[in-house]
Amino acid sequence: MVEKISSGSTYEELAGYSRAIVDGDMIYVSGTTGMDYSNMTLSDDVAEQTHQTFRNIQHVLQQAGSSLDDVLRVQYTITDASYFEQVAPIWGNYFANARPAATCVVAGLINPQMKIEIEVTARKGAAE
Repeated sequence: MVEKISSGSTYEELAGYSRAIVDGDMIYVSGTTGMDYSNMTLSDDVAEQTHQTFRNIQHVLQQAGSSLDDVLRVQYTITDASYFEQVAPIWGNYFANARPAATCVVAGLINPQMKIEIEVTARKGAAE
């Protein structure tokens, strides 16, 4: 049975998607940004947006019975190539154990204030 996880983002309802889908041991997390859903704010700082994005992803993975260490695949989307040198070490910190297959894309995002979006695929127990 497939489980759908929501973050409460208005984009999910508007565009008809879930923050994550859990299908057996597999967890597919939609592109996630640095919006702080507790107070509906978005920092102007790309590093802080990156940290908040990881906090949002960690929260979803925990709800699915998993963690960042179980991530197998990640796609980073940044809105400016110059951000790479600042945020890549942050990515490396969060994925020091998982070391997932990764892609980085430079593209615009829906909201011009958003500077980064991260999408991951994880498998429960992959870290074991």
